[in-house]
Amino acid sequence: MSDFDSNPFADPDFNNPFKDPSVTQVTRTAPPGLDEYNPFTDTRTAPPGGVKMPNAVPSTQPAIMKPTEEPPPYTPHTREQALAQAELLKRQEELEKKAAELDRREKEMQSLSQQGGRKNNWPPLPENFPVGPCFYQDIAVDIPVEFQKTVKIMYYIWMFYAVTLFLNIFACLAWFCVDALRGVDFGLAILWFLLFTPCSFVCWYRPLYGAFRSDSSVRFFIFFFVYICQFAVHVLQTVGLTGWGNSGWISALTGLNTSIPVGIIMVIVTALFTASAVTSMIMFKKVHGLYRTTGASFEKAQQEFATGVMSNKTVQTAAANAATSAAASAAQNTFKGSQI
Repeated sequence: MSDFDSNPFADPDFNNPFKDPSVTQVTRTAPPGLDEYNPFTDTRTAPPGGVKMPNAVPSTQPAIMKPTEEPPPYTPHTREQALAQAELLKRQEELEKKAAELDRREKEMQSLSQQGGRKNNWPPLPENFPVGPCFYQDIAVDIPVEFQKTVKIMYYIWMFYAVTLFLNIFACLAWFCVDALRGVDFGLAILWFLLFTPCSFVCWYRPLYGAFRSDSSVRFFIFFFVYICQFAVHVLQTVGLTGWGNSGWISALTGLNTSIPVGIIMVIVTALFTASAVTSMIMFKKVHGLYRTTGASFEKAQQEFATGVMSNKTVQTAAANAATSAAASAAQNTFKGSQI
């Protein structure tokens, strides 16, 4: 019935939305090729308007997910852990060095025992010399690696001091040649060379050598006591009081007033005495610092001294004889008292 109700004279496109003038205008001005483009088809057709699409290159890199959270900030706690780990690594390296040093020393001791034991090699004297060497010295064998440099420097200081004392004899001799009143200084210079050269080696260098070799607290204390006295001697020799047999500053200035060449020789020796005193002070502080790191102490020195005294056979024999005499006298006194 709708056909009978419709108006036969009306425009058939009046109710068609696609016939609207605004729609038809847009469809007329559309770019060419838009009607043929279907995005849902599988065929790859050219995009409208002649636009060139870039060729897709397959990626060969693995997929990496970006972290959604930032890493934690560097805190002092992590810094302490790093320092602790570095300290552990340092200690491990020190232990490995000590183990290697002990192994080396053990092998060298075995080789020495196979060769017939240690033989004294210092001072190095000819074989046909009437007096043989008195000491055994081998820093590379006896002294641990971390202390070898210090012991060598102390040995060189002793040699430098001995040479200075020897040159002091010539300085005093030159002074005696220009001033006849300086014969006492020349004689004392010879005496100081003959006295201080062996005494300094035996009294402070050998205790230092033995202290580092066996980690002995007693030897360290002997070295400190004697070396302080040695430093006082260095100071007196550097000052150079006239009549004491030392070419020091006072003696050198006095010699310059008498003769300039002699004064120059004495000034050179004075500079050597000064250098010896300064280096001795520096090395004393260094040895004292090493002594504090070795774990030595006064209590340990007392224990070592007591152990060494009680293990001495001479002391044991004397103590046994004293005990026997005391027991015998006590028994005789008891016997005499019972008779009375």
